[in-house]
Amino acid sequence: MKTKLIIKPAIVSMLLLALLGGRAQASDTKELWDKTCAACHGKDGRGDTKMGKKVDVKDYTDPKFQAEYKDDKGIKTIKEGITEKGKERMKAYADKFSDEEIKALAAHVRTFKKP
Repeated sequence: MKTKLIIKPAIVSMLLLALLGGRAQASDTKELWDKTCAACHGKDGRGDTKMGKKVDVKDYTDPKFQAEYKDDKGIKTIKEGITEKGKERMKAYADKFSDEEIKALAAHVRTFKKP
């Protein structure tokens, strides 16, 4: 009897922590996006910023972009950056962000998809 009384609250506590942890991660990812990516890509993902126009970033709200976007390519791009014709278009962030942060940022691009 006592075991059941202890196990049930423990399970509820673990579930609550998991839910709250997921919310914190989403919040952390948005904050990381706003601090690091928004200067070029915009907070709204449209890339309608001075720097975004300068380096010709993609509009993440574009349905065609969203249909073709693959998380693994996004992860690679964030890790390695983009250099074309000897010119850096995007910095590499492999040494600045953890793998989990990079995966979260790549997944965050999906949040700009229009319904």
